[in-house]
Amino acid sequence: MTFDLAAPVEELALELINLESVSGDERAIADAVEVALRSAGHLEVIRDGDAVVARTDLGRGERVAIVGHLDTVPIRGNVPGRLEGGVLWGRGAVDMKAGVAVLLSLAAQLAEPSRDVTWIFYDHEEVDASLNGLGRLALHRPDLLAVDFAVLGEPTSAGIEGGCNGTLRVEARIPGVAAHSARAWKGTNAIHGAAPLLAALAAYRPKTVAVDGLAYREGMNAVRIAGGIANNMIPAECLVTVNYRYAPDKTRDAALAVVRKVLESAGVPGLEIAVTDHGEACRPGLDAPIARSFVEAVAATGAPAPKAKFGWTDVARFGSLGIPAVNYGPGDPELAHADDERVAVEQITMVREGLAAWLHG
Repeated sequence: MTFDLAAPVEELALELINLESVSGDERAIADAVEVALRSAGHLEVIRDGDAVVARTDLGRGERVAIVGHLDTVPIRGNVPGRLEGGVLWGRGAVDMKAGVAVLLSLAAQLAEPSRDVTWIFYDHEEVDASLNGLGRLALHRPDLLAVDFAVLGEPTSAGIEGGCNGTLRVEARIPGVAAHSARAWKGTNAIHGAAPLLAALAAYRPKTVAVDGLAYREGMNAVRIAGGIANNMIPAECLVTVNYRYAPDKTRDAALAVVRKVLESAGVPGLEIAVTDHGEACRPGLDAPIARSFVEAVAATGAPAPKAKFGWTDVARFGSLGIPAVNYGPGDPELAHADDERVAVEQITMVREGLAAWLHG
């Protein structure tokens, strides 16, 4: 398949939807993207697995990364897509083939942007972080991520969402003593022992933290609980998984200290706490001059003022390198992964207009 990068952006987005690319099966779409970008003589094109990078090299004073992922979650009767009444329907319409269409259209047509641009189209975003194509690029080709500012085309309803909250998951182990449930007094019920810990979590009031002028709403919740091995036994262990979504004013260690303080306040004897997963937070860096210029360009399209990104996204990979990064793309994030995934064509063209204005300077 060959993409027509000169087509109206909504038609290009439909072509992308109709080329299935569920995580782990991105080879065909990466091949088509690579071929299309190599036809643009002003771009250097680099392939790494199923990630495709295209770069201008004009000697500009600034370099920016504009990034989108090629994969989608599994299809559920929503491919092929369709354009109907000014709305694009289909798997990936929101997350994030409409955004990828904007990026491809601009990459091909902006031969002389006012800033050098590294366009990145990567694989395996929707699955385990160890497979993430952007993470692989950071490991194999860190030079490709050496930029002054980054924009990820994640769905934001065509407004800027700066940085992202961090996510920390810990497993709290409550010990008990096994016994037959007919002689419960011989044991110590670990599930019952979790009650004060759960009460401490229920009583916890998360903060809203201002970072670079954006308000990040935190949250700490029990998200999973497990205990017991038989219906006639007093459980000897209870495991409570806790997820803390924390603002980008904190490091991992500072976030872990907050979780420990809350859990240990429950006074559970023998409590053990172990980190099982972590995604770094990212500051939006909207005070940087390059970020301010981006905000101004997007505001001219009629977009609302920037707001915080509460969920974790790959902007954090840039944040860990000290690079300010934002999310900006067409589509309502609440429709991402929905069976009726859809995006207004107006939002697609609005995002293209905002990025084009900024890159033209």
